Amino acid sequence: MSRIGKTPIQIPQDVDIKIDENIITVSKGNKSLQQELNPVIKVEYEPEQNSLKMIRPTNNQFHRSLHGLYRTLINNMVIGLTEGFTKKLEIVGIGYRAELKGKNLILHLGFSHPILFKPPKDIEIILENPTTIVVKGIDKQLVGEVAAKIRSLRKPEPYKGKGIKYEGEYIRRKAGKTAA
Repeated sequence: MSRIGKTPIQIPQDVDIKIDENIITVSKGNKSLQQELNPVIKVEYEPEQNSLKMIRPTNNQFHRSLHGLYRTLINNMVIGLTEGFTKKLEIVGIGYRAELKGKNLILHLGFSHPILFKPPKDIEIILENPTTIVVKGIDKQLVGEVAAKIRSLRKPEPYKGKGIKYEGEYIRRKAGKTAA
């Protein structure tokens, strides 16, 4: 049995769970997230332990893969509503910087023009300083996707390491041309 899939999801007191057929809704206050489930995976709510449990019908490979997947997706929804998710990006390069105008992010990345980035409505962008961008939100997939889109505007290059990279990301450097 899947070690991930058989672990029950602990639900905090202030989080509400609603299960309709094959759609599960997790909400806290005025925020909510939805996930559509494959009909073969059943979700059981245990009110005495305040937890959710995933149940698969058979032990074939397809059902085993869905078992762990949906448990992780629902757990990420609960964590997102209680704690939230963040991704940090660092801008490396002389003259490279970012600024916020309202909710929009304006990036100066060595091009002849600044780049305007409009985040989705559920994402919050914070600048710790002009070279550090923090992407925050309740949906883990959306936070990662927005961070990847910002990074793709100027990926780090291997010679000088200039560009936008994730915090802690290691850039493999190449040796440049050597004088003969």
